[in-house]
Amino acid sequence: MKIVFQKCTGQSMFWNCTENFYYHWTVLRTHLAFVSEQEILIPPVLKTQKDTLRWPILFHYIQPLTSTGHVSAVGVSEQQPEDTRPRPCSIRHASTSGQQQQQQHWQYQMTQDPSALREEGNNLFKSGDVQGALSCYTKALKLSDNDSENAVLFRNRSACYLKLEEYSKAEADATKALDTDQGDIKARFRRAQALHKLGRLDQAFLDAQKCAQLEPKNKAFQELLRQLSVQIQQKAVQLSSTDSRVQQMFKLLLDTSAQESDRLKAAQNLVVLSREDAGAEQIFRNDGVKLLQNLLDSRQEDIVLSALRTLVGLCTGHQSRTMAIVNELGMDRLCGVMGSGASAVSLAACHLLQVMFEALTEGMKKDFRGKDEAILPEPSRELRSMLRHLIDMLPASSVSGPGRDSAINLLVKQVPRKSQKNPDNSLTLWVIDNGIKKILEVSGTVPEITDGPTLTDNTPMNCAVLLNKLYDDLKSDKERENFNKLCEEYVQHHFEGSGLENKLRAIQTVSVLLQGPSDVGNRTLEMSGIMEAVISLCASENITHQQVAVETLIHAAGKAKRASFITANGVALLKDLYKKSENEQIRVRALVGLCKLGSAGGTDFSMKQFAEGSTLKLAKQCRKWLCNDSLPQTSRRWAIEGLAYLTFDADVKEDLVGDKNALQAMFQLAKSEDKTVLFAIGSTLVNCTNSYEVEKPDPQLVELAKYAKQHVPEEHPKDAKSFVEKRLVKLLEAGVVSALVCMVKQESPALTETCRECIARVFLALVERQEDRGTVVAQGGGKALLPLVSDSTDVGKIKAAQALAKITITSNPEIAFPGERVYEVVRPLVSLLALECSLLQNFEALMALTNLAGISDRLRQKIIKEKAVPKIEGYMFEEHDLVRAAATECMCNLVLSPEVQKLYLATDSDRLKLLVLYCGEDDERLRKAAAGTLAVLTGEMPEVCARIPDVTSHWLEILQALLLSESQDLRHRGVVITLNMMQADRSLAEKLMESEALEILSVLAKTADANQASVIKASQHCLDLAMEYGLIRNNEGGANEGSTP
Repeated sequence: MKIVFQKCTGQSMFWNCTENFYYHWTVLRTHLAFVSEQEILIPPVLKTQKDTLRWPILFHYIQPLTSTGHVSAVGVSEQQPEDTRPRPCSIRHASTSGQQQQQQHWQYQMTQDPSALREEGNNLFKSGDVQGALSCYTKALKLSDNDSENAVLFRNRSACYLKLEEYSKAEADATKALDTDQGDIKARFRRAQALHKLGRLDQAFLDAQKCAQLEPKNKAFQELLRQLSVQIQQKAVQLSSTDSRVQQMFKLLLDTSAQESDRLKAAQNLVVLSREDAGAEQIFRNDGVKLLQNLLDSRQEDIVLSALRTLVGLCTGHQSRTMAIVNELGMDRLCGVMGSGASAVSLAACHLLQVMFEALTEGMKKDFRGKDEAILPEPSRELRSMLRHLIDMLPASSVSGPGRDSAINLLVKQVPRKSQKNPDNSLTLWVIDNGIKKILEVSGTVPEITDGPTLTDNTPMNCAVLLNKLYDDLKSDKERENFNKLCEEYVQHHFEGSGLENKLRAIQTVSVLLQGPSDVGNRTLEMSGIMEAVISLCASENITHQQVAVETLIHAAGKAKRASFITANGVALLKDLYKKSENEQIRVRALVGLCKLGSAGGTDFSMKQFAEGSTLKLAKQCRKWLCNDSLPQTSRRWAIEGLAYLTFDADVKEDLVGDKNALQAMFQLAKSEDKTVLFAIGSTLVNCTNSYEVEKPDPQLVELAKYAKQHVPEEHPKDAKSFVEKRLVKLLEAGVVSALVCMVKQESPALTETCRECIARVFLALVERQEDRGTVVAQGGGKALLPLVSDSTDVGKIKAAQALAKITITSNPEIAFPGERVYEVVRPLVSLLALECSLLQNFEALMALTNLAGISDRLRQKIIKEKAVPKIEGYMFEEHDLVRAAATECMCNLVLSPEVQKLYLATDSDRLKLLVLYCGEDDERLRKAAAGTLAVLTGEMPEVCARIPDVTSHWLEILQALLLSESQDLRHRGVVITLNMMQADRSLAEKLMESEALEILSVLAKTADANQASVIKASQHCLDLAMEYGLIRNNEGGANEGSTP
């Protein structure tokens, strides 16, 4: 396939794609834009006329061709990418070439030929592109109908899965290959490796033993067999020891005459044993579940807690044991324990059920269930049975408030889909059909006046979160309409019922819906008579009636349209309640309603709902209530709700941040048991730190709007960067980090993904200044960010990952993330290497990964395992100088890993050429990174040295330029590369000594500057080596000169 590329300067270059095209395509495809089948847009790397090396770097896989053109190029395309990169070159394929048609026909045949796809997969596997090889083998399997050919493909794909550490798939493919050919020793060895990694040692040993019998001299087979023998013996010893300890604990627990302290200690020891595979297996096999059942029925809190924690160890990651335990204990007993009055027991039972759900659902996704591969029935029946029990718990009067909250929490976590990519939302539909009325019954309960289940302060918010999760998980308008209909029917049934209690239940249900699926809540609010009843109840003499009505009014003011209606019809009522009510709880709620209406303009300084100064007065009263310890915690929580709305105003932000007592009171509430306050605190902090998204309007559009006399948003002067930085310092001094850390640790549905996003935004703002990052880390901010990168909104995950990157860049990662935690940082950083992230986020992620890659080989392996190397290589082609240099610096540290070093040995790859050419760039930072990488490679792998002259004819000029550089770092790198090349190959040393490198090295060796000791020493070593080779000799004056032929 022949292509003409036309540069921006007008000069055309003719190149021909080599066999390496597919490798380079995987690297460069993120830079390409497809216009049609005949046209591809490629961003040019050429920036200036003197950048003679940069163009061939991007297209280095294409060789010059001056023969007949089968493809025509037409200048620079008019199409502009969305980002700020230069306009791309346009390449259009000519349609009149018979040879081109042959080429296209050949390519089509290759994609339809299993043998060609297998060969292509083999080449990709050898070059290190495991994912590409996997794709080729999978395509070939779909096309092939030959059993023997399929066996080879399965065997090869098994090798890919082993590389990708997907061991269950590797075992399955190797088994399929062996089903066709039992004598396939490669497939058997790969299955042994996969079984070994899966922990199925006995089966792995049988396969490895057979491999060793077939090829007794194969060292790899013998080594695997030795490892398995040692591990099996160790497991046997461990099982024997564990069995005796388990029996000892059982004896103590069954002995009713034993002291309570001894029995408690034995129960706690069982917890420790259950966390080990061997211990869990021994407890289960020795009929330990019945013993634990008796402990659960003992009614002794400490014993029950130990029994629950032991069951957690038995169920974790093991589907077969989980199903057996669920069937033996029964959900009635487990739900009864969770619904008990003790909060600690309820939480422990909730955690156990969560682990059971995870074991069952994860097992359904795997090819085998449990490490013993037990043949089990489909667990979906058990799952639905468990969910039905949880739904039945919700309205039950025998269930405690904490137990009910735990049941709601489990439904929130288990029912909705984890990803919208999963098309199956049948579980959500099933819960809506079978449980929506029970959820609404709990939502509509007003404990003070209606008979119903016991609630905590968190229950209404938890119900709102559950309803919102269910509604968001619906896929079609039909499903959403059904949800709306069920809610409306429930509200209407109670609202039209006899007695005031029914109307209050209906209004309370509407209030909860407004906090959750607000669209549904607004529809129910618009039902005939609802809004009028709310306004009417606000004037009731009954405090509970007023409280329910005012809260509904507050939640209804969430949208600008609704706020405008209430501003016109309800402000006077709220003001009257605020001024005249003698009940502080009513007054604070009325105040929040006024705050919410007063903030309808958001951050727009020019849009104020109330008179000048009114918002400051409201905020002052909120702070006063917040600091009043004599008020109930629920009233103080409503004061924070008011501040969450009022802090859109920069004057309010300044006053709040300057009030240390108010900040301390807010942070204390963040650490309290009241989970409903979390989002209000998060929103307030987002506003104070200005960490929300602000889109600055186009200046031309602003002028046009002014000319048309349209409204133009205005920024408050105190929202300027200098004011924000001062607020951040004050918040740090007040202890905001410890409050955020406590918020992240909360286990509650109230800690929604949106709430987590708020926390992530605040953390990112706090680490913006380099001097503040140490404070954040010291107070536990680094640890708190890790769960935010996995459980938040998409935006929240990116914000948290960027905050981690900033910390990792400037702090010692081993101190900021001690122990195993440092390995958890890698994945979020790699996630920032994506096109949807900004160049700044890409750059910071590369810098952070560079730091991690320089710490240890284990961290480098973790980065490689997360498939970061191809992404980093892609950014080495980035147009932005800093990003390109950062990617090369990261690669410089990664090449310390032998696995990455091997990539530069591949003969069908031009990675080495890229490094050599980058050593000749004008960008000093890029040159240092590339030269450092080359120095490491040539030192670790002498065979790389011999390839350098073959990759580009400019290699000697580039190396001499490094030696002559004004930068000492570049000179040192150049001398080290020269020394490595001379040590690797005498013929290379001869070429170097025949060039100007000899004179340069002689000058460097005589330098008297003590600061260049490393350069002097390496230069002298080069000259000594040349003398040893007989390439130069010392003349009488001590100068070096070339030897005679």
